[in-house]
Amino acid sequence: MASLNRCSFIGNLTRDPEVKFLTNGEAVANCSIAVNESWKDKNGDKQERVEFVNITFYRRLAEIAGEYLKKGSLIYVEGRITTEKWTDKEGKERYTTKIVANEMKMLSSKSSGAGSFEVVENQAPARSAPAAKPAAPAAGPSTGSGQVRNFDNFDDDIPF
Repeated sequence: MASLNRCSFIGNLTRDPEVKFLTNGEAVANCSIAVNESWKDKNGDKQERVEFVNITFYRRLAEIAGEYLKKGSLIYVEGRITTEKWTDKEGKERYTTKIVANEMKMLSSKSSGAGSFEVVENQAPARSAPAAKPAAPAAGPSTGSGQVRNFDNFDDDIPF
């Protein structure tokens, strides 16, 4: 039977990403986003709920997150959900659920400190991708490993 582990979120960062490097030199960035939900109850009163989602980025995606994302940045994240089991200081077993991101889009405006880049990370571990430069516009809409698309450099001669 086939299965699928894929989820996507849009939310604001609750803190700056924390970037660390593994012994093999691979970057890992951890952060959390707040995902807001609002609705009207049966009485017509507005209700709100906030879910906090832990996000982990790897490799080039982690480097880009550490460089460009700041607390409050609005991002779109797509990835797979994972649950890790660990033991705390008192010996109790604990569980942490997080999203391992393989795609991220920065949705905040330039005035809030983030650009409008789209970043896609290919999770194929056997290939190493060339490092992408976020400031350079990508040629075409392909979504290769570590590809960064810069949507800020459009010409102003659009006819409508």
